[in-house]
Amino acid sequence: MLNIQGLMKQAQQMQKRLADEQAKLAEEEVEGTSGGGMVKITINGKFVMTKIKIDPSLLKDNETEILEDLVMAAYNDAQSKADAKMSSALGSVTEGLNLGGLKLPF
Repeated sequence: MLNIQGLMKQAQQMQKRLADEQAKLAEEEVEGTSGGGMVKITINGKFVMTKIKIDPSLLKDNETEILEDLVMAAYNDAQSKADAKMSSALGSVTEGLNLGGLKLPF
């Protein structure tokens, strides 16, 4: 038989752990790079860019399109790393959750 009170208590505990983990992740920073490290972008867990470093050799007049592409690639790399970090951290919070035989549609 499904213990609703126990399930609700578990859900509340998990919700608090998720909120705590999300707050912690929001403060962490992840660096993305492109162009062999010529462009480096750092973002936080809220995907806000906090730092950017561009190799001076990319600051030539005819290199604008290349620089734009490298900045986007570095940001996308950082975002991908942040997503992976969040998925891993939040997945560990729900790991081992006992739903008492309850089958969810996902």
